[in-house]
Amino acid sequence: MYFIGLDVHKKTISYCVKDAAGRVYQEGKIGSTRWELDERIRTMPQPRRIAMEATIFTGWIYDHLLPHAEKVKVAHPLMLRAIAAAKKKNDRIDAGKIADCLRCDFLPKCHMASTEIRDRRTGTYPLHRSPTSRRLATSLFTRLAGGDSDVAVWRLPACGRVPRGSPADAPPACPSA
Repeated sequence: MYFIGLDVHKKTISYCVKDAAGRVYQEGKIGSTRWELDERIRTMPQPRRIAMEATIFTGWIYDHLLPHAEKVKVAHPLMLRAIAAAKKKNDRIDAGKIADCLRCDFLPKCHMASTEIRDRRTGTYPLHRSPTSRRLATSLFTRLAGGDSDVAVWRLPACGRVPRGSPADAPPACPSA
């Protein structure tokens, strides 16, 4: 079994691969792109477990690495005392310590929400499936179609712009340009 520790940053990912005895098998730095991650993961030995510290970039990396490893874990950043308390601190050492914590089963795990939940939180959820957007679309359609509703009901002028206010305040047509 090989244990891989990742120290993730915006532009680079430092990695350290250790075997079950704790010997360093491979370490280095790659760019934070899916292509570079794929290229490097192919050269790493199997079976493998991967761990990384939770950052703003962890979500897409976690999803991308799931098919490539036996297990992918995310460490809680505030509970990684081994890294925070170190006198010498750099990305290479941090990746090695994350790999050691994973190898010795000392990794303070944090919950990784499902992709759908994370998408909803970041606002990248597909709009056609969003309950809020469906409600707004239904409300707008009711207004545009002149349906029966307690909400102000009016039709769009020929130019397609939505008038503000009540139907009495709405201009009869678009102003000419």
